[in-house]
Amino acid sequence: MTAPAPLTPPGSFSPDDVTLLLKDVTGLVQERPTPQREREIQAGRHYSEDLPIEQVPSNAYLALFRRLMDTQLPLVARYTGILTRLVLERYPNPVLVSLVRAGTPCGVLMRRYAARELGADLPHYGVSIIRGKGFDENALSYLLARHPGRPVVFVDGWTGKGMITRELAQSCRDYNQRHGSALQPVLAVLADPAHSTELCATRADFINPSCCLNSTICGLISRTVHNEGLIGPHDFHGVRVYREFASMDQTAAYLDGVCRWFAPLRGEISAGFAAVRRLDRAPDWSGMAAVERIGAEFGISDLNRIKPSIGEATRVLLRRVPDRILLREENHPDAAHILFLARERGVPVTVYPSMPYLCCGLIADRRGAQP
Repeated sequence: MTAPAPLTPPGSFSPDDVTLLLKDVTGLVQERPTPQREREIQAGRHYSEDLPIEQVPSNAYLALFRRLMDTQLPLVARYTGILTRLVLERYPNPVLVSLVRAGTPCGVLMRRYAARELGADLPHYGVSIIRGKGFDENALSYLLARHPGRPVVFVDGWTGKGMITRELAQSCRDYNQRHGSALQPVLAVLADPAHSTELCATRADFINPSCCLNSTICGLISRTVHNEGLIGPHDFHGVRVYREFASMDQTAAYLDGVCRWFAPLRGEISAGFAAVRRLDRAPDWSGMAAVERIGAEFGISDLNRIKPSIGEATRVLLRRVPDRILLREENHPDAAHILFLARERGVPVTVYPSMPYLCCGLIADRRGAQP
């Protein structure tokens, strides 16, 4: 048996920022058109078996993204500082474990903030978690062996309806049962509109530029793959590396841009941390309750077709087959990229004020659709 090794190089992330416990399946994993994948996923094929064909964003959309970078990076820096302080207050010596893919930029920013502003050198790994399959147990065993006794804090960018929070809790229970360990499902996120985790900087459904692109904001890596034809029992979960998109990569610009605000916002971050500490952040799962109401109103029994939050709605437009987009407010500035993508793809938008999320994406019912 050959022990698995981290992905080297880790896409376009710096090795100083993160160790990605992933297997490179570039050129091996099947990439298929979105409509075909959607039909098969809804017929029962697991979404992690293959990948969609990643589309290059248009120049007009990139211009909109760059405007978001100009306006939103200070807010991301503020929330990063608050979240990192919340984590270190409770777990002074943690190992950060980002949930690939969306959690990785957040984990990188937290590691950098801890080092630059608090003098803490935190180990940081990127590990796959897949809905319905759980996290990569080989990866968890790898990092736990290297950091015995240190608490693990899982990191993601945002919550949608809280499904990953539940998946993480089940994964920890399963792992502990198999390994006799006491791993805890501690999840830290910048934004928790699902109200599903205590460690969050905000419950607001705010626009983070890292949700607006695919691989070119996440170190040129795909979302993770678990296909038994590619991933053996001792392998890490897989990713494809989009090296051909290197000239369009925004990862470093995003990460460095956020970090430039850490020092100028020290006072604001300290005040925000003090304010958040005083709040009651006990999860009440109100996001899931809102999703159930949306499902009832729009006749959707499969809640996997309902993707609440601005981050999840963006993903629906970028790599799924949307039925429609729900917007809480018609002209909210944070939804400009959502409206742009919806117009570009001919997706209807419905103003739906009675939800806690700013946006929600509804995936089209493709069961029985013709090829």
